[in-house]
Amino acid sequence: MSGALGVMALLALLALGVPIGVAMGAVGLVGLVLLLGPEAALVKGSVVFFESVTRFELGVLPLFLLMAHFCFAAGASRDFFNAAAGLVGHRRGGLALATIAGCAGFGAVSGSSLATAATMGEIGLPEMRRRGYSTAFASGAVAAGGTLGSLTPPSGALIVFGIIAEQSIGKLFTAAIIPVVTQTLLYMATIVILCRIRPSIAPPSPRIPWAERGKAVLRVLDLAVLVVIVLAGIAFGWFTPTEAASIGATLSLVLCAIRTRLTWNSFCEALERTLRTSGMLYVVIIGALIFASFMSFTGLAEQIAALVHRLDAGPTATIVFIALLLLLLGSVLDGLALMLLTAPILLPITTALGISPIWFGIFFVRTMEIGFVHPPVGINLYVMHSIAPDIPIGRVFKGVLPFLAADFLHLALLIAVPAMALALPAWLA
Repeated sequence: MSGALGVMALLALLALGVPIGVAMGAVGLVGLVLLLGPEAALVKGSVVFFESVTRFELGVLPLFLLMAHFCFAAGASRDFFNAAAGLVGHRRGGLALATIAGCAGFGAVSGSSLATAATMGEIGLPEMRRRGYSTAFASGAVAAGGTLGSLTPPSGALIVFGIIAEQSIGKLFTAAIIPVVTQTLLYMATIVILCRIRPSIAPPSPRIPWAERGKAVLRVLDLAVLVVIVLAGIAFGWFTPTEAASIGATLSLVLCAIRTRLTWNSFCEALERTLRTSGMLYVVIIGALIFASFMSFTGLAEQIAALVHRLDAGPTATIVFIALLLLLLGSVLDGLALMLLTAPILLPITTALGISPIWFGIFFVRTMEIGFVHPPVGINLYVMHSIAPDIPIGRVFKGVLPFLAADFLHLALLIAVPAMALALPAWLA
């Protein structure tokens, strides 16, 4: 009962607009006071705080954020789009394909769905509209492509999940590679099919000479090498995720200087944005861990797990039910709020059923991503509307529906074929 009341209190605070980290920390601390007494609660909260801020693994977050901001300053977003547009932009729907490819490439340096959707939307959406693309189709493609940022390593969502679930961040990054590739291919297949059915939504563009295509591809080679060094180093165990993040941040600074994009203002801006975002995420993580401690004392997760066992539904049926629950909550909750609220409750249930926490992390983030483009509160859809206010939000919703169907198909494949997420980490182990 105390656990259920704590969840309802948290939802009430979120509805009132209280920041999620503050809300989770406050509910968790008050709950611990009521269950353990003031002194024990204060000791427990202090231990969680100091263990969190001194964890070696948590250094991954600010370092990867710093790497991303240096890559932003180096012009990574436009270069990824230009390279993809040079290769396939002349085909029907080619600029939409280029946007999806650009989102996948940019997601590898940003690790954020919102940043990917906003940045690629500002670059790809105006270009597609200028070439006569349907506004619904163009905005839907960018919104869907933006979701690749949350799963593409180095992913902030996977880092947060790894910290909450106490799982290897390196294994989570490796496990995400195949799902990211297959999701990208599904989005591209959706674009090709739509353009075959309705050619008028994406007219072909003029063919770019091979010399210009080569130049566009060469401009992203240094960025591609940076991403490969970081991800390969983690996958093959050459260095830990934290070491990889520090190497990535250093190399991105060097790359920014080589590209003559490094100025005192850009350097300070990258540091400022990194510190601001890191501080917000630290508050969220600490609040979530305090709330998780409270939930562990209430026994709510164990009660739900026992209920699931009594139902004897089996792992597959349970995962399908969890997917439906996350999709329902994802339509009204922000992705990070959804993860921090439900992961401490769902993890013990899936672990008791013998489901790999690594696979569950990929499944969780993939399902969470669908919430980014799931009406009525899909945040990426409103990002598109804010970039192009003249496009009615209803048309953005309409444009994303085919890509949403691809999301559901990919989620079903991930559930039916767990090896999509588990084969690569097992092979590299």
